[in-house]
Amino acid sequence: MTLNCLRSLAKIRCDGFCVEVVVVDNGSTDGSVFRIKEYVQKYSRLFVPPIRDNSGNPSIRLIENRANLGFAEGNNVGIKYALGEGADYACLLNNDTRVDPNFLVELVRTAESDGKIGIVGGKIYFEKGYEFHKERYKKEDLGKVIWYAGGKIDWDDVYATHRGVDEVDQGQYDAVSETGYINGCLMLIKREVLRKVGLFDPKYFLYYEDADLSVRAQRAGFKIIYSPWAKIWHLNAGSSGSGSFLHDYFTTRNRMLFGMKYAQFRSKIALLKESLKLLKSGRQWQKIGIRDFYLNKFGKGSW
Repeated sequence: MTLNCLRSLAKIRCDGFCVEVVVVDNGSTDGSVFRIKEYVQKYSRLFVPPIRDNSGNPSIRLIENRANLGFAEGNNVGIKYALGEGADYACLLNNDTRVDPNFLVELVRTAESDGKIGIVGGKIYFEKGYEFHKERYKKEDLGKVIWYAGGKIDWDDVYATHRGVDEVDQGQYDAVSETGYINGCLMLIKREVLRKVGLFDPKYFLYYEDADLSVRAQRAGFKIIYSPWAKIWHLNAGSSGSGSFLHDYFTTRNRMLFGMKYAQFRSKIALLKESLKLLKSGRQWQKIGIRDFYLNKFGKGSW
């Protein structure tokens, strides 16, 4: 997946700005580091670290974490490197994605259009064959099924959801607009935002860290913008597996963390009541997630 992502990044446009691709290997044990280094060496004419001019070709830098720090802190390692190099933007991109050559140009163009814009996200499709409901679509619709077209936060029930998920793209979400939160799968963040509100909260480890950062940015006065012209394709749940034990644990625990931090009082009361029901009759890893929330056991927690 990572190599496929890098191959698509080798073809991107970067008009008028320099790009350095930073791959953060998060303590992998499957030979990823060797294969990435091999790829970089083979295609050194495209990836020559570090880029120092406007040649148009992105360079690549590999950072090796000794342990799996989670999505939140793993991304923070890359962000810190970018800030240290003087980057104006950090663009987070999941490794289980394929990008349109114009995606980064479109993100930057949107970000530069308004000084108050702090974070920009794009339109994310399911990669062909990775849709939730494969039987639902015609062959010609594959690759056009939306995974994310803006984020919505239901503050009454405390859920962060995707707009347009499972819909075939027919232009219904083709307007640049403010949105509830930007999904961490694709997130362009201005340097000023990171300096003012900080990085991802490592307490989350995985899930809801993107909503948390988005809310902090909004409350600091930045606009959170969805740009439909920045397009990528996502091999959905390529790492975690939708509906898995991992998914149960982190979404259950982190929803409590997020809700108790930001939701209105009555929603917090409802969350507490729901948590007691989950402790009694939830699935195994939902119960563990609730228990860890009350024990203040965050980060990787019991996982």
